[in-house]
Amino acid sequence: MRLGSDVPGRITRLPGGVAMNIAMTLARFGMTPALLSAVGRDAEGEELVTACQRMGLITDHLYRSEDLPTDRYMAIEGANGLIAAIADAHSLEAAGDKILRAMADGRLGSPDAPWQGLVALDGNLTVALLSEIATSPLFARADLRVAPASPGKAERLLPLLAHPRATLYVNLEEAGLLCKARFDSAADAATALLARGAARVLVTDGGRACAEGTQGAGVITDTPPPVMVTRITGAGDTFMAAHVVADQRGDTRPQALAAALHAAAIYVSGEQAS
Repeated sequence: MRLGSDVPGRITRLPGGVAMNIAMTLARFGMTPALLSAVGRDAEGEELVTACQRMGLITDHLYRSEDLPTDRYMAIEGANGLIAAIADAHSLEAAGDKILRAMADGRLGSPDAPWQGLVALDGNLTVALLSEIATSPLFARADLRVAPASPGKAERLLPLLAHPRATLYVNLEEAGLLCKARFDSAADAATALLARGAARVLVTDGGRACAEGTQGAGVITDTPPPVMVTRITGAGDTFMAAHVVADQRGDTRPQALAAALHAAAIYVSGEQAS
């Protein structure tokens, strides 16, 4: 597609969004994620919650707003990759810290007994809320896995860059935005992010070599297996979720990186159903 093109195609509507994509992938690998987000009580919201429950995701802690509509995301993909995308996350931004109530009221944690498990964060949250999470005692013991929702929101993650318990999942462009620099490789970007205080980072670069860097242990790389690309949206979220699963089962750093690349390759090839 070119700018201004009007072409035939297929329009597919399905549950999605960064956190949702991660949760769905974790569920496919046998984990049971709980969702913390804002979902309206409109028809779209009811449909979405029903779909989540059907997949075995925990929806008990969602903030269900009476007056905020359910957010939506639209991506246009062509044979030459992602053409454009629009994220309407205004309800999530308006809900603010209401989505985190379960982390403070005893359902999942409290100030005296904070959550100690995994937390997947995405850059659709506001800078103010991400800054609050970065210093909040409610997240002080959590294993934070952080991903920007898009390059346009990458700089929102700056408050979490030096968090001692955060792992950042970014692509090469997003790494450059966080470091205010341009990089020729994922390995260079991972090295720079570690130098800026990151505890652990994973940097992807499409079909080129991907890098994982851990503070005090250096940077390792691996290359994605070559596949026919049939879709793009959600590939990074699948990569992140698969890496989390590999970590949880005790894989070594090279094994976890290889497992994540393999899962992402299957996803973009279309062999894994949405």
